[in-house]
Amino acid sequence: MVKRNYATKSKKYILEFLQKNIHTTVSASDVTEYLKSNGIEVNFTTVYRNLNRLEKEKKVIKITNQKGEKAVYQLAENRHACSEHIHIQCVKCGCLLHLDCDFMADITHHLKESHGFEINCESSTLYGLCEKCRE
Repeated sequence: MVKRNYATKSKKYILEFLQKNIHTTVSASDVTEYLKSNGIEVNFTTVYRNLNRLEKEKKVIKITNQKGEKAVYQLAENRHACSEHIHIQCVKCGCLLHLDCDFMADITHHLKESHGFEINCESSTLYGLCEKCRE
């Protein structure tokens, strides 16, 4: 049996939303709200299923929080770049920021040379509270 890559209307609009939010992460609830606000009737389960399917197709990155309880998603256009920098993730809302600042290489070098600790940037995430959740 050949697996097909179905291009449903929901999937098209989910990808559209992810493209509009390419520099941030979104939850399945964010996607559902977006679709409903644009007159597209879809239930949460359908959105969640499509996001997981897009992850399997390597079109979306799925990021779970520290405890593995919540997930956020991001378009995987620059996935290779994620192995080149550190991430910070909010423990409350799950948003993920990519720290691709110039001085991050200095920090990873310092940790290795001064502390003997080598960081695997692809899987390195620091956890805390984002500005929005601290308010």
